[in-house]
Amino acid sequence: MLRTKMTLGVVVAALALAVTACGGSGDPTTASTPSGGSKTTAAADTIVVGSANFQENVILANIYAEALKAKGVKVTTKLNIGSREAYLPGLQDGSIDLIPDYTGNLLLFLDKTATAVSSDDIYAALPAALPSGLSVLDKSPAEDKDAIVVSKETAAKYKLTSIADLAPVAGKLTFGGPPEMKTRSYGVPGFKKNYGVVFGTYKTLDAGGPLSENALKNGQVDAADIFTTDPLIKKNEWIALEDPKNNFIAQNVVPLINTAKATDTVKTALNAVSAQITTQDLIDLLTKVVQEKQDPNAAAKEWLTSKGLI
Repeated sequence: MLRTKMTLGVVVAALALAVTACGGSGDPTTASTPSGGSKTTAAADTIVVGSANFQENVILANIYAEALKAKGVKVTTKLNIGSREAYLPGLQDGSIDLIPDYTGNLLLFLDKTATAVSSDDIYAALPAALPSGLSVLDKSPAEDKDAIVVSKETAAKYKLTSIADLAPVAGKLTFGGPPEMKTRSYGVPGFKKNYGVVFGTYKTLDAGGPLSENALKNGQVDAADIFTTDPLIKKNEWIALEDPKNNFIAQNVVPLINTAKATDTVKTALNAVSAQITTQDLIDLLTKVVQEKQDPNAAAKEWLTSKGLI
C-alpha cells in the first residue's frame, strides 16, 4: 500500500469523500456494515473492526475480527473504508474501533516532522503522535512497504537497481500510484527530495491493487507503487527498486485501536496475533486471496487455526 495532526473538521470532510462501499464475508457475526461516512458510535460491548481499501488490510481486519470472536468478544466489521484520510476520523468519532495499520506511514501521517526510520524508533514515537483516545498495541514482525516497482525489461533498458538510478530518466517515464501518493512525504515529494527523481507523468491508480498491477503489466506505466508483499512481484519477475535513503521507512503491521475498547481480553487476543504474523505470512495470505481467489475471511480463519489462535 502522513503528516501533522489534522483538525477533525477537515478529516471528516475527507471521510465523506473517500469512504467506499464495504465488502463482507457473509458470516452474520462479522458481516460488514456500510461505512458510508456514518458517525454512529459502536455499542459499548462491540468492537467494530475496519480496514483500508486494499486486500492485505482486509485480510488483516478479518484476522483481528476472528481472533477477537474466539475470545468471546462481539465483533462487526466495516471493510474497504478507504485511505488513512478516511478511516482515522472513523476511529476518532467512534464509528469504528480498530483497524490494522502500518507503523511508519501512520507516524508520518500524524507528524510530518518525524525523523524515525527504524522499526523500534518508529514504534516508540507513535504514542506521542497519536490523537487523544487512540492507542497502538504490540507491533508485529510482519512488514509491508510501498516500493517503486518496474518490469524486468524497464530495469534492463535503463539499468535500474535503485530509486537513485531513475533520476536521469524519470522525466520521460510515467509513474502510477494512488492519489494520496502525490502529496505524502514518501511519495512524489520524497522522490524529489531524497533522490532528485521527478517523473514526467503521474497516472492516478489504486493503492498497490489491481489497477496498479495491470497498468504495470500492460505497459500503461513504466513504474508503479506496489506493496512489497505483493506476490505478483515474484510471479512477473518485476523489480522492486532499492531504497538506500529510506524514503520508505519501516512499516510493521500494528493494531490501531480506540483506547476505551482496549480491554485486557482484546489486547491479549490482538497481541497474540502480532506475535505470530510474519512478512512471509502476508505474502502467503495474499497469494491465497488474490491469485487463488480464496475468501479473505476463510483465509484469516485458516491462518489463525494454523497458529493455534482459534
